[in-house]
Amino acid sequence: MTYQLRDYQQKASDAAIRFFADRKSKKNAIMVLPTGSGKSLIIADIAARLDGHVLVFQPSKEILEQNYKKLCSYGVLDCSIYSASMGKKEVSRITFATIGSVKNHPELFQHFQYIIIDECHLVNPKEGMYRDFLSMLRGKVLGLTATPYRLSSNRDFGAMLKFITRTRPCVFSDVIYQVQISTLLDMGYLAKLRYFHLPPPCWDSRNLQVNTTGADYTDRSVIQEYERVDLYGWLVQIVTRLLHNTKTGIRRKGILVFTRFLKEAEQLTRSIPGTAIVSGDTPKATREMILKQFKSGEIPVVANVGVLTTGFDYPELDTIVMARPTMSLALWYQIVGRAIRPHPGKEEGWIVDLAGNLPRFGEVRDLRLVDGGNGKWAVWSKGRQLTNVYF
Repeated sequence: MTYQLRDYQQKASDAAIRFFADRKSKKNAIMVLPTGSGKSLIIADIAARLDGHVLVFQPSKEILEQNYKKLCSYGVLDCSIYSASMGKKEVSRITFATIGSVKNHPELFQHFQYIIIDECHLVNPKEGMYRDFLSMLRGKVLGLTATPYRLSSNRDFGAMLKFITRTRPCVFSDVIYQVQISTLLDMGYLAKLRYFHLPPPCWDSRNLQVNTTGADYTDRSVIQEYERVDLYGWLVQIVTRLLHNTKTGIRRKGILVFTRFLKEAEQLTRSIPGTAIVSGDTPKATREMILKQFKSGEIPVVANVGVLTTGFDYPELDTIVMARPTMSLALWYQIVGRAIRPHPGKEEGWIVDLAGNLPRFGEVRDLRLVDGGNGKWAVWSKGRQLTNVYF
């Protein structure tokens, strides 16, 4: 099977090939591609076109399998998987791997000229498995991400989101290609989104206290605000209204609820028949069964606690309920992104925010990458800079 790349996908692939062909520059770089833009297809095209050994990293088994199958569909045979979670450890010209499986075996990859890292914002520039492993290889590194920023904390000044080419030290030095979310929305490549800001009566984000790292709100302040405004009862009311939409009469195809704690999820299961919970403690087989039944329509509502932000591919999903406040732009975008993938049977995705995130971050179509010159990239939204400024 062959694929016809979209214009922006072809430009991204071409930019990657030029980057790897430039022997004069030893600097690593990134490409910023929105959620739903087809990163797996772009990665497959790049790997197939490169003449040499290619190591492709994914952050999870699910994404690895998706990207590997996409390359195989090109008819490329000299590719393999090196990942304990997949039960395979084979090295080929193109090897798809997870960092945890290869970190202690750099000798197997000394001859690899090209390294591609999907979800490269996860690379810690100061320490960690990626940094240690990459320091032992000679190949150039290209990262792909939809969220090119990492949280950074300073004892004296607080916390900020730093664009990953502006961290010190940094693994990636340049942006060689990017496409705006609004561009893909206007071209019809992403699903239209409709936002609803529906916090409980009297909800006040000013009551939320920042934790010691400056990264997010404290559990205690969030729980106190939940109890003060009865977020638990409000969440049940909103989800019930979504399930029985008397205004339009249109039933939502799937309602995915994001909660911070187990208590909110358990309240939904007690109040709304057929609701299922997925959390980090859910056994793998149980989780797969729940998601299969959710996609088939047998389960109308899934309340998930701290999971399903990445690697959950369900284009038909049309309703997200954000029932948790966050200071993380990446988390907000990843959650909204679960409904942004287009599907013929989906007119638009609904984003229902119950916890004051929409005023904080705005709609994802308003997020823009801006080059301030001399490599000073930043993310802006409606005239407000969101990265490289202290919270």
